[in-house]
Amino acid sequence: MPIAISFFTGAGGLDIGIHQAGFDIKLSVELEKIYCSTLKSNYPDMNVRQGDIMEYNKSRIYKEANLNTTDEVDLIFGGSPCQSFSTAGKRQAFADPRGQAMLKFADIVNEVKPKFFLLENVRGLLSAALKHRPISQRGEGFAPLSNEETPGSALAHLLKQFINYDVKVKLLNAADYGVPQKRERVFIVGTRKDLKINYEFPEPTHSEKGDLYTKPWITVGDVLKSLKIKHHHYMPYSPERLKYMKMIPQGGGNWRDLPKTVVEDAMGGAYNSGGGKVGFFRRINIDKPSPTLLTVPVQKSTNLGHPFEDRPLSIEEYLAIQGFPLNYVVKGSLSQQYTQIGNAVPIKLAKVLGLSIINKLKVYELV
Repeated sequence: MPIAISFFTGAGGLDIGIHQAGFDIKLSVELEKIYCSTLKSNYPDMNVRQGDIMEYNKSRIYKEANLNTTDEVDLIFGGSPCQSFSTAGKRQAFADPRGQAMLKFADIVNEVKPKFFLLENVRGLLSAALKHRPISQRGEGFAPLSNEETPGSALAHLLKQFINYDVKVKLLNAADYGVPQKRERVFIVGTRKDLKINYEFPEPTHSEKGDLYTKPWITVGDVLKSLKIKHHHYMPYSPERLKYMKMIPQGGGNWRDLPKTVVEDAMGGAYNSGGGKVGFFRRINIDKPSPTLLTVPVQKSTNLGHPFEDRPLSIEEYLAIQGFPLNYVVKGSLSQQYTQIGNAVPIKLAKVLGLSIINKLKVYELV
């Protein structure tokens, strides 16, 4: 089996899919202790190490992965922390320790020299600048943006680090690959230049309506109908939120469906703010894929309400939408469980990407 090494392993979504594709993952490195507990609870034989990527090099990787110095790694992969590139954050890019971890990933790739690498991050990476200038300090009366302040400069800087790799970048929607979730993430795949591999991202298997080449998107309704769970675990709404959620039509809706007599009181200060505010008092639509699963499904502006019941999506529904086994054990508090599952790469998409890489290794007779 082709050899792989995982960093930023989290709850294991990317690892599970990559393994299902046919890779032998010799080492999985995760910083958070509770995430490591989740992984070991489900896969006791998995070689999970709690550690900081900043403290790793080739020697330590090979030692902990039980590899010989002559062994060649086929794939190094990971879903790196996204907060420093998220449009909802401060966008500190590589000035943030979590952004620096991504540069360290590049250092490890350059040192170990795997045949492939795969890196996942949020859509905001595409537009992030190396140095973020607040919107209030742009435009008339302010100096033009420097090269470091230009949108996309952070990604350009990152890609320059992979000096010995041909790199492809693409924004993928998980719904286009059979995942019941409209989740857009940036994937970066690199192939070692000396191998002269022509890698292309896999073609979508699904589309919104379906056509000659694709099946229709899988909906939340498709998942919930097949889910046989007696006891759901979830964060309950506050009495105030629950009062208004009961007024949202079953099957899908949001604050715009509230009675006109209460909508302004329900929305508070957000009523007169800009934007569509689609996440306020939202019941997810039964006839569509889920919106992106978030780390907290009860936040006021990004609510992920059940289509029919007066509650947010449960841990069990999160697992099903992300493609985890229904008996998957997630350790920690309810909040920690939501975070682990919400941050994961959907398993089905991970497997599709893993297969696309293995197929190239086979075509070029590299395994």
